[in-house]
Amino acid sequence: MSADKWSGKGWKITVTETEITIAQASGSIGIPSTEASRLEVRRRWLHWSLHHDGQSRTHLRGMTRSEASALTRALQRLALTPAITDATAWHAAVTHHLAVACTGQRWIPAEAVDALLATRPEPRLLDRVRTAGCEPLLTEGQLEAVGFLDTDLKTLVAETNEHIMVAELSSRRAFFDTIEKSPLTDEQARAVVCFDNRVQVLAAAGSGKTSVMVARAAYAVTRGFTAPDRILLLAFNKAAATELQERVSERFAAARIDSSGLQASTFHSFGLDVIGRATGEKPRLAQWLDQGGDVRMVMRIVDELRDSSLSFRYRWDLYRMLFANAPIDLTENEPDGYDKATSETGYRTFAGEVVKSHSERLIANFLYLNGVNYEYERPYDVNVADATHSQYHPDFYYSDIGVWHEHWALDRAGKPPAAFDGYSEGMAWKRRLHAQHGTMLVESTWADVMFGDGLTKLKDELTRLGLSFDWNPDRPLGDEWARPMKHEDLARFARTFMTNVKSNSWTEEDLGHRLASDAAHLDGFRTRLFLEVYWQIHTEWERRLAADQAVDFEDMLLQAADHLETGNADWPYDLIMVDEFQDVSQARARIVRGLVKTPGRFLLSVGDDWQSINRFAGADLSVMTNFEAWFGRGSQLALTTTFRCTQPICDVARNFVSKNPNQFKKPMRSAHHDPGAPIMVIRADDVAGTLASYLRDLSAAIADGSIPSDRSGMVSVDVLGRYRHDRDLLPKQLPSNLRVTFRTVHGSKGLEADFIVIPGMTTGTYGFPSNIADDPVLDLVMPAPESFAHAEERRLLYVALTRARRGVTLITPPLRMSPFVIELLDEPHVTVTVTGDSDTPVEVCSRCGQGTMVERTSKFGPFLGCSAFPACKNKRDLPKRPTSPSSAYSRRR
Repeated sequence: MSADKWSGKGWKITVTETEITIAQASGSIGIPSTEASRLEVRRRWLHWSLHHDGQSRTHLRGMTRSEASALTRALQRLALTPAITDATAWHAAVTHHLAVACTGQRWIPAEAVDALLATRPEPRLLDRVRTAGCEPLLTEGQLEAVGFLDTDLKTLVAETNEHIMVAELSSRRAFFDTIEKSPLTDEQARAVVCFDNRVQVLAAAGSGKTSVMVARAAYAVTRGFTAPDRILLLAFNKAAATELQERVSERFAAARIDSSGLQASTFHSFGLDVIGRATGEKPRLAQWLDQGGDVRMVMRIVDELRDSSLSFRYRWDLYRMLFANAPIDLTENEPDGYDKATSETGYRTFAGEVVKSHSERLIANFLYLNGVNYEYERPYDVNVADATHSQYHPDFYYSDIGVWHEHWALDRAGKPPAAFDGYSEGMAWKRRLHAQHGTMLVESTWADVMFGDGLTKLKDELTRLGLSFDWNPDRPLGDEWARPMKHEDLARFARTFMTNVKSNSWTEEDLGHRLASDAAHLDGFRTRLFLEVYWQIHTEWERRLAADQAVDFEDMLLQAADHLETGNADWPYDLIMVDEFQDVSQARARIVRGLVKTPGRFLLSVGDDWQSINRFAGADLSVMTNFEAWFGRGSQLALTTTFRCTQPICDVARNFVSKNPNQFKKPMRSAHHDPGAPIMVIRADDVAGTLASYLRDLSAAIADGSIPSDRSGMVSVDVLGRYRHDRDLLPKQLPSNLRVTFRTVHGSKGLEADFIVIPGMTTGTYGFPSNIADDPVLDLVMPAPESFAHAEERRLLYVALTRARRGVTLITPPLRMSPFVIELLDEPHVTVTVTGDSDTPVEVCSRCGQGTMVERTSKFGPFLGCSAFPACKNKRDLPKRPTSPSSAYSRRR
């Protein structure tokens, strides 16, 4: 900006970049250019004047209106000069940064963008320039810089990064084609080049995520981004870490890349190293933690506590026998029994009867285990039926003392379920009857039993009235289907609870506070009964760790996280990559966050939220779904092509798991051109026999060449069970040309086989989905539960389906079909085979949608009824049978 001058009678004003000079007869004064915003040209009476902070500095006699406008613009331009200078410098810095990135073909990370945004001058400067009328006074470069302030920098960087991506994919094609044994796909190569500070890769099952990790490490070293000894790969188990280390060594050597010092480690091993470096003393893990030893230790502790404490024994058995399978929702209604005498559905009891509610079942089982003689719904001694009431049948009658008992379906507010019309009036009518006829009535409520100490109150009252109680949890059961929770299952649940307590650093006091606040809906007798049992186990667990001078996994991870977060131990890793990120716990997430908290570090997480199946072990899916909140802004990419499964398996598995809307949406494509066989569902009563028959048929097909085998003439078959006891379904004699392996679905994670068979597709407590997977008390120590029903069980089946390279077979009994199988029947790539005599088409129940219509027999003959009976009582006449005989394997759907 050259000097601008205005003069008149007795005055002269000179405006430069640095100063405004006012010369008058009385002398000259200089005002710094930084004061320009405080100067104003005003019209007063017959002449113009220059004001400074509202005070007149000089009268501008003889100044024309156009000269006054020009002076005003010059002053405004001068006031904007610092902002224009800053805008020009920022524009130059951003342009230089983008140019360097493009020249070097290196991804611009979010950290760099955030740093540039942090120094960006105030935007909308161009509007101020135009408002001041100064636009003509700016150079072309200044106008560009001023306008650039309003550019969406994130979008501009994203476009620049895409140009860099395209250039890298082209210029380094040879690297991407050879760094692994098979060329990387475009998706995989993009995940390698995207060198953002934080990169989250959503990897479909069998999509080659390990190849991405190996290639990204090699890419970082060859590009000079970091040295190999500054790269850390974290895995969840020793086998995965060993595979990563071996793959890195092998592929780096093949590409003649130095891998010295590059480390692949488990979280546990790395955590121990962190503590050792921070404290100078590396801790020792308890020897009894591996291979399920932790659950065995809990069982040992429980056995010893039961032997040494009658109080503990009683509380453990009380929870296991009565409360473990008792829902905490009064309105929950899933009957599991049928009373032929009354033709009513209900709930099986230990005594072998069927009662109308799960709340009544709890009372009945409590009485049975105490050896109390009772009658369920015995008719009242007096005939009280009238025009508006049928004969009265109280819930329980104690003939030994002549006392009646009503167990009311009342919640904590003293109200019955909204659907129970007239319930309160019925209560009043029943009470009046007992008062009128002088009969003794004792009362209990669902809320008092579940949330108060209702069972003790009931026992005390009945004891006072003359009954004797003899608690015996080993009393023989009158109904084999009314199964209490097993000791081992409750021990496993206690260990799951402990894992989450310790992973989140909860104390007994913390949980008490939670029950009084955000978890108040859980507060009550049932929850506190479990906590009384749990904290005794917890205390003994901690005592044994101290005696062994050892730590467990949870303690070790938390200590390591603390040291990394506080800076007691800093590891000089520039690039950290984490496998199976969907299984990360909060403690592991803290370790990762501690590693990348220093600027200039890079994190790649690889995982699949669809395969998050380890919530019981402390995995917190919210770490993955809230990735940015945990680790900062970055990029999210997806590997959607699977090299394992056929497209029919992909389609069925994806459609099934995607029913849960609270997950990432992504496609899933097969790399195989062969369309593959559909998923087969076999409906059979004899599950074990059907599995043996399937394996024999598969063996025969391999022998006659209709199903190809590998070079050794073998085919791999994994039989996957939801529970360990499903192993018993395997035949003792297996075909010699099949490599048959039993695994639990959880244990199959990360593995694959030619064919997958899942024989335990049933409904019920030990069904698939499991009805024992989640006790409500877990919500006290875990992240917010998922709102979608059976969310983790659904993902578990997805994992099972996607272990298969060539085919999947599900075996399900017609009368106890898994609701998951019923859901799959709508899939076009699912076929159904029925074994036995029935040729009845597969028909999903139109009433409940959770069962299928199966043939049943009553005294009136055969009919079709819902397989979900007794929960659903839908039935109709059996269609006329065809005249042609049915085959052993009939009807493909």
